Amino acid sequence: MTERYRDITATVVRERARLANFIRRRIRDPGDAEDILQDVFHEFVQAYRLPAPIEQASAWLFRVARNRIIDSFRKKKEQRLSELSGDEDDPDSEYRLDLALPAREGGPEAAYARALLLKALQDALDELPPNQREVFIAHELEGQSFKDMAVETGVTLNTLLARKRYAVLHLRKRLRAIYDELGF
Repeated sequence: MTERYRDITATVVRERARLANFIRRRIRDPGDAEDILQDVFHEFVQAYRLPAPIEQASAWLFRVARNRIIDSFRKKKEQRLSELSGDEDDPDSEYRLDLALPAREGGPEAAYARALLLKALQDALDELPPNQREVFIAHELEGQSFKDMAVETGVTLNTLLARKRYAVLHLRKRLRAIYDELGF
C-alpha cells in the first residue's frame, strides 16, 4: 500500500465518526445521511488523487459535507415546489398548498430561508380577502372540515371550496416568487 493510500485510510478512520455525526444532526433520514457520508468520502478519494494535495483534510471533508447537505436540502425543496403547481391526477391538489419549509435545525441558511418563507406566507395571507383567509386558516391551520365550516357559518360547501381554491392559487403564486428568489 502506498503512502498516499495510507493517508487516505488514516483520514477516513480518524474523521468518520465526527463527520457522520455532523451529517446526522442535519439530515433526518439515516439512509440519506449515509449516502452523503459515502459521497463525501468518494469525493475525498477522487480529490486526493489530484496533483495538488489537500492541505487540511478535516476542514476539507466538513466543507464538502456541508455543501452536500445544502445541495440535498435544495434538491428536496425543488421537488416539493413542483407540487405547488398541482397534480392533474389528484383532484384535490387545487385545494392544497403543500408548503415546504426548511427544517428548524438545518443551520443558519435554513433558518434564514425559513424566516423569509414564513414572512412571505404571512404577507400573502394578509393580502387575501377576509373570507378566503378565514376558510384557508380554518381548514389548513385549524383542521376544520368543510362540512363543519358550512354548518357553523351557513355558507354552502361549494362556496367554501371555491374560497379555499382561490386562496391556494394566490398563495402559490406569491410563494413561488420567494422560492425562486431563494433558489429552491
